[in-house]
Amino acid sequence: MQTALKITNLSLLVLFPIAWFAPLMRAGLLPLFGLSEISVISGLQSLWKSDVFLALVVTVFALFAPYLKTIGLALVHFDLLKAKTLPVLSYMGKLAMADIFLIALYVVLAKGVGIGKVETAWGLYLFTACIVASLLISMFTTKSAATD
Repeated sequence: MQTALKITNLSLLVLFPIAWFAPLMRAGLLPLFGLSEISVISGLQSLWKSDVFLALVVTVFALFAPYLKTIGLALVHFDLLKAKTLPVLSYMGKLAMADIFLIALYVVLAKGVGIGKVETAWGLYLFTACIVASLLISMFTTKSAATD
């Protein structure tokens, strides 16, 4: 079980950056025109131009929180960080889950307005799977540490 947790967690170090650049959704103003692909990175680039505070918050939620949590869990798995840090790492994962909620809210709002067209893309599912996998790894690591 420990080896599976280690391998799965280390794979997230590769999968998270892929998810950041993968298309989360395709959006367009009118259905007649082509749809533009939006990724976490392209969305952040647009936010930095228009709303720096929101861009900073989303950067922390989407990039730093999940990646630092993954690194922290890897350090715990390899006994380079004490298991006492697991509650903090778990909290960081919850911050990342807030980002998924934000993206889902944007999709629902954009579809509800009816001005443009929004389609979810494979990157949204990959990003969500990475966050959920990270939460599960954290949960199983906490249970494993409690039994040790």
